[in-house]
Amino acid sequence: MDTSYPREDYLPAPSHKRQPSATVLAVGTSPLPRDHLVWSIFNTIYMNFCCLGFVALAFSVKARDRRVAGDVEAARRLSSKARCYNALATAGSVVLPLLLAALVVTGVIHLSKLAQESVGFFTYQFSGGDDEDK
Repeated sequence: MDTSYPREDYLPAPSHKRQPSATVLAVGTSPLPRDHLVWSIFNTIYMNFCCLGFVALAFSVKARDRRVAGDVEAARRLSSKARCYNALATAGSVVLPLLLAALVVTGVIHLSKLAQESVGFFTYQFSGGDDEDK
């Protein structure tokens, strides 16, 4: 046997004879749950209402860890909790300033009406009181 030339079965196949690689898609699998980490970080830094953003961040990190570990069901539960805490933190941080602004506006309107009524009370002139002195 001649060993100076490599055998044909050890040579790589020419590029035009190679088989295309196949991509296998699993049918019926649900997508991995989202961990809502960016939303949690945003709520923790900018809108930290009653520390709900921090709690959401903890659940987001736990959800990401469970997803990486392959425990999809636990990741889905933790992701759901993170989403709920993020929604509460966002709603509280948006609704409370709007409610405060509405209270300030209605308070200013009420005080301005009260001030107008008190000005009218103090400028009342007693016209009949001068005739009784004579």
